[in-house]
Amino acid sequence: MKALVIEGGRLRFEKNRPLPRRGGEALVRVSAAGICNTDIEILRGYMGFEGVPGHEFVGSVEEASAAALIGRRVVGEINCGCGECDLCRAGMARHCRKRTVLGISGRDGAFAEYLSLPEANLHTIPDGMPDDVATFVEPTAAAFEILEQVPVKPDDRCAVLGDGKLGLIAAQVLGGRCKVTLVGRHAAKLAVARQLGLRALAQNEFREKDFDVAIDATGRAEGLAAALDLLRPRGTLVLKTTVAGETRMPFARVVVDEITIIGSRCGPFEPAIEALTRGTVNAAPLVSGRFRLEDFEKAFARAQEPDALKVLLYPAGAP
Repeated sequence: MKALVIEGGRLRFEKNRPLPRRGGEALVRVSAAGICNTDIEILRGYMGFEGVPGHEFVGSVEEASAAALIGRRVVGEINCGCGECDLCRAGMARHCRKRTVLGISGRDGAFAEYLSLPEANLHTIPDGMPDDVATFVEPTAAAFEILEQVPVKPDDRCAVLGDGKLGLIAAQVLGGRCKVTLVGRHAAKLAVARQLGLRALAQNEFREKDFDVAIDATGRAEGLAAALDLLRPRGTLVLKTTVAGETRMPFARVVVDEITIIGSRCGPFEPAIEALTRGTVNAAPLVSGRFRLEDFEKAFARAQEPDALKVLLYPAGAP
């Protein structure tokens, strides 16, 4: 199969990589996969990953033990637990002590014609959902995880710091639950936010620093401290950023202002699929480019341009 492979810190295109070994899992033919900030950080050394990257995908099941899955369009949860450790038995398979993570840790990912995942990780999607939109299920689920962790109220003031795809999705998810302000650095992305009906302000012009909740979705190491600056005493800081390098945090301020810090990662797929189906999260304006797998260099270059949001790869050919 065709695939993108990271080895020695470099990404290359392979024309004849062996298909994934099912090993009791489902074999999925990938229709489309999205490049996210984590993929870019992996190229910079995050997690020390080698193999096929990519974890935001939609595809069709070609082989599975459950006959009802075969031929269905699916998206998939990326964490694969052992099912036997104490954390798995406690219902925390996302934090399994032996977990593998699709395209991030110990498991080949979605930048290929095929991938394999446990059948329990797969979620079918409505026939009418376009592939472009379906690639947003995983990051939308990550945004819904914020609501699982932070019991926001209608009068709470929440700042989402970062005008990239995750920030724009998180602001939409939170928009129906509290008073949301998106804070960003890029005029083009802030314009998209306003088109989506969001309150959006440029970071260099922003003066409000009395939020109940601040979410760092910047994808930059300095974003954590910037998000902290937006909080009132006893506010809550939600960290979504992962970067390859070390991150510095002014912890004295955390102690003095009694700030609650919450790390937030993957989330529930069911509400994400529903929100994208109903349009309460509008992902269509967030696509900035579509490329064949062979054109990965152009795709990754586009993904790192200041005005870019989601860039999609199509392993089966031209989108």
